[in-house]
Amino acid sequence: MSGADVPAGLKELLRGYTVEVLRRRPPSLAEFAVQHFTHVWEQQRNDQNNKRCAGCQGVTFDAPRPRRPAEEDAATAGSTSSKYSRRKSVCAEAYDPDEDDEDDEDGPEPRVVHPKTDEQRRRLQDACKDILLFKTLEQEQFSEVLDGMFEVLVEPQEHIIDQGDDGDNFYVIERGVFDIYVQTDGAGLCVGQYDNKGSFGELALMYNTPRAATIIATEEGALWGLDRATFHRLIVRNNAKKRRTYEAFIDCVPLLKSLELSERMKIVDVLGAKVFRDGERIITQGETADCFYIVESGEVKIMIKNKTTAGQADTTEVELARCGRGQYFGELALVTNKPRAASVYAVGDAKCMVIDVQAFERLLGSCKEILQRNISQYEEQLVALFGTSVDLKH
Repeated sequence: MSGADVPAGLKELLRGYTVEVLRRRPPSLAEFAVQHFTHVWEQQRNDQNNKRCAGCQGVTFDAPRPRRPAEEDAATAGSTSSKYSRRKSVCAEAYDPDEDDEDDEDGPEPRVVHPKTDEQRRRLQDACKDILLFKTLEQEQFSEVLDGMFEVLVEPQEHIIDQGDDGDNFYVIERGVFDIYVQTDGAGLCVGQYDNKGSFGELALMYNTPRAATIIATEEGALWGLDRATFHRLIVRNNAKKRRTYEAFIDCVPLLKSLELSERMKIVDVLGAKVFRDGERIITQGETADCFYIVESGEVKIMIKNKTTAGQADTTEVELARCGRGQYFGELALVTNKPRAASVYAVGDAKCMVIDVQAFERLLGSCKEILQRNISQYEEQLVALFGTSVDLKH
């Protein structure tokens, strides 16, 4: 079928359904499709012009307040800065990162920079240090993201985004509590809350769909916004390149075979890469676990401290196992919520994909059963080494 044969609006309709499936994870895709498209049809039939306000019936909508100084600075420092300068119909603008890889004949896109004081820069870096979308950026890209972000001060009951709106900005929370409302059976239902940390607004920007929820501040707070164009240029394009680079590799990782393609691609989006030199220690026994590793190239060895007859650890380490391409390590402490049970060293130069603990818990939940089964294998190996039983689960 040629592109001319695709009915107008079909791509956006299917894209919206796909996003809702990924967000809600329904047990039956067919049943959810009936509910989703019936709801879309009823919305369009009842009041097409008022669909932007459908997200929170039963929740009071206040008129946008005048900008405060922090927002005025953001509005004048660059393009599409303020969340009150909404772009129209941006969801209809299909964004293809593959077509956006090269700079056009007019030269590179202008870099958006919002000036900040040293104190603002410090607060911004603290707010962004644990944001998953930023963890896989190179340092230069991350610095450019920080340059392009602008401060937004919010008041109690202020709407940051409304369900059904076009996506204009991505937001990182510096401080404040924000309720999440989704339309359910004609009324606004609070389905969650952000409490002084986190980020929101990326789905509408990544998939060119309307906002899937309404976010309302419950108290005074502060956000950092990143405009749509900069988000696409630095985040979406970076993720697209990563998907092309790591798609084949992820497909060959046995642990991830049970995941759907969309789930594997989400893992690619949060992957970081790190190279270790020969003999370099990657994990230290006894430390708190903060990430999970998959070997992309090279080899690593897992070492555990020897046990004396008194049951105390000495300085001697015994090799437990080795991991090569496609194999993983570091999951034990994350599954058991215990300190690292062994140390891991690079054998020659080794490159590992790194997934932090937040992404591990969110994206690899369905693999927990497989990971739990592996614990028994570890226990058997320890018995073979030390001649005594070890319970790693408790």
